[in-house]
Amino acid sequence: MKNFLIASLVFFHLTLVSVRSDVIQETCDKAARGDPATIRLDFCLSAFEGNPKAKSATSVADLVEISIETSIANATSMGSLITSLLDKKSIGIFARNCLEDCSELYALAGSNLRRGGKAFEGKDFGTANIEITAAMDAPVTCEDGFKEKGLVSPLTKENKNFFQLTAIPLVFMKMVQK
Repeated sequence: MKNFLIASLVFFHLTLVSVRSDVIQETCDKAARGDPATIRLDFCLSAFEGNPKAKSATSVADLVEISIETSIANATSMGSLITSLLDKKSIGIFARNCLEDCSELYALAGSNLRRGGKAFEGKDFGTANIEITAAMDAPVTCEDGFKEKGLVSPLTKENKNFFQLTAIPLVFMKMVQK
């Protein structure tokens, strides 16, 4: 009897883990097929890799909340990266101005994402969409600032990643609303 109970628990655990990983795989796959210009499957899957909360996700709504949290953490990391770049003495005045602008943009993006997350939790999808979309503008505007000055952005890769990270909850939210 004891062996049957242990075997049943192991089977249940493996089934639950499989269902959880299927939610991530299926949702990312659907998002990438539905919006391939914005969401890359490999990027979407990697955005949830190693996140303990993602491992316990059982629904698309769970993944929306997790992806918003990941985007907030990334906005904070971008702020730290920009601060470290600003600490370099070799940065020219135009690049410094652009980085300062980017710093403000990412601070605002974090605030937008927090408000978007709260709106999503309250099922106010319209406000959530507006706030997260506003956060999504940060990397684009940051890149444009460098281009306007004829400079190469030191943040191009990170800006592209942030754009995709913020696109994930937007695309997933559309799935929740259907």
